[in-house]
Amino acid sequence: MRIATWNVERLKHKNKLDLIHEACDAAEADILVLTETDEQVTPGYPFCYQTTSLKGVEVPVLYRGEKVFLRYADTENRVSIFTKYDCLKENVTFNSYTALCVELATEFGNLLVYGTIMGVLGNREASFQSDLEKQMEDIRHLISDGRNLCVIGDYNLSFNDNYYHTVLGRKTVQNCFESSGISILTAKRPQCIDHIAVSDSFLQGHHITMKHSIRSNPKRA
Repeated sequence: MRIATWNVERLKHKNKLDLIHEACDAAEADILVLTETDEQVTPGYPFCYQTTSLKGVEVPVLYRGEKVFLRYADTENRVSIFTKYDCLKENVTFNSYTALCVELATEFGNLLVYGTIMGVLGNREASFQSDLEKQMEDIRHLISDGRNLCVIGDYNLSFNDNYYHTVLGRKTVQNCFESSGISILTAKRPQCIDHIAVSDSFLQGHHITMKHSIRSNPKRA
């Protein structure tokens, strides 16, 4: 099984849409999660699951202590999960604009895939920690009946250096994942804030390899 993630940065490189599609195809992922994405990005997968459309929506967030409203293009959404696997069930998350969770029937057993952005304004605003804690509550609830989980997307946290993180944010994720039996497979990658974490019980008995990120080289995954 191959799992990949990429933040397409609200399609700011729209003039390179063909290259974006080529990069997604080159990843040859069985599960591909795109964040800060757009319905114009359409990798060739049989199944696609998306966070709630942002068309016509002004999303309230806290910015520098004040409530502001983020405005999006009609075609934007925050997270999309593309996959070759059938979905058995969609699960409710703390915020349907920011995170979604689908249970997929894979050849290695059922797997919950939680696609997310942890902090839509990065990790420097007050809203980051509160949103992060709600997502950790989601994760604890989702695995409470013993199901396997993959948490994938834009964490807005690096774990191996001081590239981009908060001490509290990093500790919140690490404590939750450690107590939940989840390993961050990408944690040792330098200057990396887009991560893939998977339940240890799902990984057991399998050889894990990492390849170059899509973002750092659009020809490889």
